[in-house]
Amino acid sequence: MSLSRKYNQLLNKNFLLVQSIQTSILMATGDALSQELMEKKGWKNYQARRTAEFAFLGCFLVGPALTGWYKILARHLGQKTNLSTTLLKVAADQLIFAPVFLGIFISCVGLLHGQNENQIRKTMEKKYWDILFSNWAVWPVVQGGNFYFVPLKYQVLVVQSVAVFWNTYLSWKTENDD
Repeated sequence: MSLSRKYNQLLNKNFLLVQSIQTSILMATGDALSQELMEKKGWKNYQARRTAEFAFLGCFLVGPALTGWYKILARHLGQKTNLSTTLLKVAADQLIFAPVFLGIFISCVGLLHGQNENQIRKTMEKKYWDILFSNWAVWPVVQGGNFYFVPLKYQVLVVQSVAVFWNTYLSWKTENDD
């Protein structure tokens, strides 16, 4: 049995679970790349807990949220692959989901780091807009292709594959005091 056939069987049987696990793995990969390539920590200073936190967020927050969001978009805006539907989905994704979800994500990272409400608020004030503007520089084009060309059941996988690089940036941005 081919890998793609097995993947499709798993998707059909356990859709949310598969989306969550693959997101977890890809988010952990993004954090590992951040620590090694951007922060140049080396394996001696590698923070496994941080990677585990990103994996946790991928499995229990990001994967389920994206899966649910894409289903909502498909239900309310349709699954047609035409320009107007695609543009509506990209607009909703970038003007509704992204601003809200990035705030939730940054807050959850802070909670996992043991920050209190004031510390999380300061982190939000310091980093939120920079992350959101960076999001708007990357994701509208990616999502346009995703919503136009990719069937619903593969959209989280496609986005999270591209998001390995985004997660590398997010990990670096949420970990550093710049």
